[in-house]
Amino acid sequence: MIFRLFLLLLGFSFAVSGGVSLIAFLNLITTGHGFVNYFYFILTRVESILFILGLILVWGSIYLPSQNNRDDER
Repeated sequence: MIFRLFLLLLGFSFAVSGGVSLIAFLNLITTGHGFVNYFYFILTRVESILFILGLILVWGSIYLPSQNNRDDER
């Protein structure tokens, strides 16, 4: 239970920090760069990896079954 809560909080913090950075990088479009350059720039940044990793950790901590539930069913 505590480990799942830790994963949830860690994933949420990764997703928030990555998402805020990706939104901040939207200012590149206003400086004359196009959407293609924006997406290429995002793919080369660590923040996009943090965002995706955070989403996976949050999803996993919420939807994957825990070991305690498997033991209770027996």
